[in-house]
Amino acid sequence: MLVCSCNFITKQEIEATIVELLDEDRWQLIVPAKVYHRMKKRGRCCGCFPNVVDIIVRTTEAYHRERDSTEDQICDFLSRLKEFHEQNRRADFERRQKSNRAAERSPVS
Repeated sequence: MLVCSCNFITKQEIEATIVELLDEDRWQLIVPAKVYHRMKKRGRCCGCFPNVVDIIVRTTEAYHRERDSTEDQICDFLSRLKEFHEQNRRADFERRQKSNRAAERSPVS
């Protein structure tokens, strides 16, 4: 499945990169920019980043379930990551709503 149409990056490529990063340090914080940097790409429109974050969460969770990580370590890490992701989504949504309202109120010449 194509995740990033700007760079033609598939879900499988992203998952493989995440596993490589986790093999180096299983508890590091992985963000889309780190994944793209590892693939020698960069976000262009960054519209795919929310999907990449979801792939990071699912892949990280599967990685730790398949290894000898304890359940409480997995849940704590992922719950913090999901909470961070949701906070950023809400803030982004609020910024968009405010900018739309400002554009609607401006007088038309």
